[in-house]
Amino acid sequence: MNKLELMKMANEIRKGAVTAVYNARSGHPGGSLSAADIYTYLYFEEMNVDPKEPRKADRDRFVLSKGHTAPGYYAALANRGFFPVEDLKTLRKVGSYLQGHPDMKHIPGVDMSSGSLGQGISAAVGMAISARLSGDTYRVYTLVGDGEIQEGQVWEAAMLAGHRKLDNLVVIVDNNNLQIDGPIDEVNSPYPIDKKFEAFNFHVINIDGHDFDAIDAAFKEARQTKGQPTAIIAKTVKGKGVSFMENQASWHGAAPNDEQYAIAMADLEKVGEALCQK
Repeated sequence: MNKLELMKMANEIRKGAVTAVYNARSGHPGGSLSAADIYTYLYFEEMNVDPKEPRKADRDRFVLSKGHTAPGYYAALANRGFFPVEDLKTLRKVGSYLQGHPDMKHIPGVDMSSGSLGQGISAAVGMAISARLSGDTYRVYTLVGDGEIQEGQVWEAAMLAGHRKLDNLVVIVDNNNLQIDGPIDEVNSPYPIDKKFEAFNFHVINIDGHDFDAIDAAFKEARQTKGQPTAIIAKTVKGKGVSFMENQASWHGAAPNDEQYAIAMADLEKVGEALCQK
């Protein structure tokens, strides 16, 4: 995909995430929207995956460590062809395979069940080590939240990744500066995030997480980096694309009502229309 196509797809993924949360009447829209551009690049440009063979042995692996932002993840998987986009409306409903957190046993394309914050990155490190031991060439990607990295297990995993020089691992930090209780620097500051990862022997890249040129350059740099895992610190806006959700901690885990949903979709339609003019 070219840059414009990626931007259009990211907008569709944002629509899917908002629609899923609206229909579920619960969920986490804020972090789903901030990470939509990262999801888009991973699934439509970066990763070696095949919706027709979701369990193929040589596929790249992705672990959503901040598993509560599953609506955005599911929207990416659906638009990539792993399951019908229409199924997003069944999020969190009784009998639906689209649970509130990713479930590797029931959802096509999901490589790791996640949601307990801090644990996903450890699973990703294990996958990267497994590839090394088996002589496999697949790469492993994991998305963590900037509030999530307050968890000590994140840094235990980072220590091992750096020690093992896992250059087949990329950790992406969705740095939207907000968590459920407010700004991360007020709740329990993890800053400077980049220096911390550097201390654990990571190659670190700081980017605007909504700029596809910067995202593209970062992932290409990660592929070229040898002897170190890479951490991409993506500066993002929580609730990106929806006017009343942007930079609002209150939209970390809340669902829009009918009126708010209409406004949100109108906002995203405007974005789509503007992209079609380019």
